[in-house]
Amino acid sequence: MIHGLSALRRAPAQHATSRLLTSSFAPTRAHQAPLVRRLQTQAWEPLRPPNPADLPKPRPRKIKPPFTRRKWVRRLAIFSALIGAGYLVDKQFYASSLTRSLRCFKTGLLIGIDYKINFRAHPPLANSIEDLHARNAQRIFDLLAYNGGLYLKIGQAIAMQSAILPPQFQKMFARMFDDAPQNEWWEVEKVIREDFGKSVEEVFGVSFTREEGKGIMEKTARASASVAQVHWARLADGREVAIKIQKREIASQVGWDLWAFKVVAKAYTWWFKIPVYTLVPYISERLMLETDFENEANNAEEMRRLVLGEKRLNGRVYVPQVYTELSSKRVMTAEWIEGVRLWDKEGIQNSWKGGWRRGSPGAGGSKLPPIPRNNAKIDTHAPEDAPRHEFFKPDRNSWRGKDGKGGLGVSLKTTMNTIVDLFSAQMFLWGLVHCDPHPGNIFIRRLPNGQPEVVLIDHGLYIRMSPEFRHQYSLFWKSLLAFDNDTIKDIVTSWGVAHADIFASATLMRPYQGGDNSVMKELQKDIKGKDQAERAFEMQAKGRDAIRHILADEKKWPQELIFIGRNLRIVQGNNQFLGSPVNRIKITGLWASRALTEDRNLAVGERWTNWIKHLRFRAVLALSDVVFFWSKVRQWVGVGRGMEADIEERMKVMAKDFGVELNHGVFEG
Repeated sequence: MIHGLSALRRAPAQHATSRLLTSSFAPTRAHQAPLVRRLQTQAWEPLRPPNPADLPKPRPRKIKPPFTRRKWVRRLAIFSALIGAGYLVDKQFYASSLTRSLRCFKTGLLIGIDYKINFRAHPPLANSIEDLHARNAQRIFDLLAYNGGLYLKIGQAIAMQSAILPPQFQKMFARMFDDAPQNEWWEVEKVIREDFGKSVEEVFGVSFTREEGKGIMEKTARASASVAQVHWARLADGREVAIKIQKREIASQVGWDLWAFKVVAKAYTWWFKIPVYTLVPYISERLMLETDFENEANNAEEMRRLVLGEKRLNGRVYVPQVYTELSSKRVMTAEWIEGVRLWDKEGIQNSWKGGWRRGSPGAGGSKLPPIPRNNAKIDTHAPEDAPRHEFFKPDRNSWRGKDGKGGLGVSLKTTMNTIVDLFSAQMFLWGLVHCDPHPGNIFIRRLPNGQPEVVLIDHGLYIRMSPEFRHQYSLFWKSLLAFDNDTIKDIVTSWGVAHADIFASATLMRPYQGGDNSVMKELQKDIKGKDQAERAFEMQAKGRDAIRHILADEKKWPQELIFIGRNLRIVQGNNQFLGSPVNRIKITGLWASRALTEDRNLAVGERWTNWIKHLRFRAVLALSDVVFFWSKVRQWVGVGRGMEADIEERMKVMAKDFGVELNHGVFEG
């Protein structure tokens, strides 16, 4: 009875709780369901375990099959077969383009991670920043040298500008100018047949069995570069030609290589916050055009017409004729040039032993001496596994004398003056600029009057300047030499450059002293009192910031400046290599000022105003001759090494403030 009463007392409480829970979770009045009254009628019972008979039957246990070595061997074999098949297909049909790209991505990732972790004053995984630079320079060099082709050309382009890189990179890239290995003869034949639909013998009218009435051609290349190789030949009509043949694998690789280049540049731009990717498409387009020999032939023909039409250069500069009927996208046939390369200083200036009032072979447009009949002889000394050429080009070095120590006997000053005139005219007068003027692409010949003749070859890498930009650039150069800081600031600001002083120094290839040097002062702050490692890191980090100053607004930055700067740097290197025989900066400035007076896009009145300014400008530039003469005096007495070397030393001092060490000339190595 007591138990029953307690149950009755609990019931209302439980009912209230149930009613409370029901009302708290009840829907709104519009959708209310009828309330249900629930009563607890059962007595409380303790928890009892379930009856085993009421439980469901157990599921059978799944037993994994035992490990079998045969199955995993089979899987590994299938995976290896797929990888091997992919590798063979890539190698056979795509010239290993995919493999090369993967190798590029792996190297880029390693370098990126390495710098992200260790680019600091005291690297956790390197002994010093110098060790960090050294191992990554080796990684890049190995990648470029192993992949070859367009990678090698990119490496050579970097090498031309490697003076702004850490010393470890400078030493590594100095090795990028070695001759590239040449393709075998069967590959040359395949390229010619694919482009012309005919054999080598049919296209050029040559014979390798000394057939009467046919020309001759060497099977071994006279020169081999990253993209192409050059063979000598004499056509049936007696013309001697240089046949430039693109390496067979380049056509398959170039698209993949440039794509990999873009991917890595994009990743590094995002990773290191350096705004360079916007320049990459323009650079890639130039490199792609360099593999199109029809484009090179058109550039050569246009430059040839411009030189012939310019009385200040005609007779001093020569551009070889291109034979378009024997040329294609991957084959270019041009006039063969006998001359002395610009890097052969002794060959240029040593005494002439070729006879009175006579010039070097082919100089001045004269025909090369005919080949004696007995001069075509079979090469029987080449090893069996090497490419063989059946005929030799005749030796025409008799002008060097019996001892072989003679030279052209021409003035280095006159030679370099012509070179600076040529490239200044390209920049300021024509707006068509040859961007690869290194000493291997410039031949020197002696005219019968004893004057030098400059021969320009390899016209693949050109840029074209719009009339507006050419006018701006001419005015910029003139303003640099006149210390017209307001005009300089206006021009470079329109180009998206944050500070004029840095850009002015980079253009002149010497410290610009007309500005306020505010950026230099900012870069030199907060480095005193720190140890050597911290100072080196701070300066290199601030050097990276200096790039951001130049590329402050990359959308406004004229992309042509990339290759114009390359041209200026190489021409400076040419002058320095020859001992600074000319005042390069003065000559360049005069052409810039003269171009403003001859610009047909300007009104006549404005051109006359520019003429008056030009005469005043010449008087101002005369003062630079005093500086040049003083540097020559110091050079003669053995104290200095010439004006360009003095400028280089001053640039080294300035560069150290940007965290950069300039340790070698542009052509060292």
